[in-house]
Amino acid sequence: MNNIIIQSKSDQYQFLETIKHNRNKRFKNNLFFAEGVRNINGAVRFGWTIRSFLYDPQSALSDWARGLLAQVHTQCNYLLSASLMAELSDRENPSELCCLVEMKPDDFSRIPDSPAPFLALFDRPSNKGNLGTVIRTCDSLGVEGLLLTGHGVDLYDPEVVVATMGSFFSMPVLRCPDEPALDRYLAQLRLKHPELQILGTTAKSDLPLYEVDLTGGVVLLIGNETMGLTKRYKESADRLVTIPMASSSYASSFNVACAATVMMYEVTRQRAQKGEFSSRVLGEKG
Repeated sequence: MNNIIIQSKSDQYQFLETIKHNRNKRFKNNLFFAEGVRNINGAVRFGWTIRSFLYDPQSALSDWARGLLAQVHTQCNYLLSASLMAELSDRENPSELCCLVEMKPDDFSRIPDSPAPFLALFDRPSNKGNLGTVIRTCDSLGVEGLLLTGHGVDLYDPEVVVATMGSFFSMPVLRCPDEPALDRYLAQLRLKHPELQILGTTAKSDLPLYEVDLTGGVVLLIGNETMGLTKRYKESADRLVTIPMASSSYASSFNVACAATVMMYEVTRQRAQKGEFSSRVLGEKG
């Protein structure tokens, strides 16, 4: 294995910085930056390819870090000074180990085929924290795949990855810039699962979410934080429902991540009542 020693802000260091901070460079190199125990453990556990580890060889590495360096095959590792590691890390106490991870293809085959599909579609997410939270919620509540449409924040931005608390690596999340390809995928899903419902939310609907049977296949539509669902997705939805709010509420709507959580939980609740969800989905995965 090739070790690249970096002791100054050389070209190699600039490369690491651009992978972390520059969206275009990430996609050009098919790489993204990750740090933290949960994220790195998740990347290893769920079969992501780690291209490189970054660490300070002079530091007292933990057994965990030494074990990963010994067990995980990489193309090359970057050995940085403590000060450069601190500059790359987003943490107050810099991570002892960071890594560059290869992106996975945006292939619909990554979404498992189940008797009652449970998917979500997030259109034009504009906030990194919200996207990370939605990914984490999808993982927590049994969503089998999250589809991202339109121009939004970068899925592979480090802030998104950190906000998922490790769920980034266990959840199939696909970017879907090709609308016809997405339409074909959803049409094929409908053919295989005739009961499939595509469900969106709007404050103007008189149909409460909890009155809809969600125990069959379902695709939940999540709109942009500011603009909501586009006309395209409102028209493609089988039903538009509302999440009831207290009559005394001054708020006019939910935060998008909160609304997504309520919708997903209602699917989980109904399916649990029907005995169709595993203990993992019910929060006992340990």
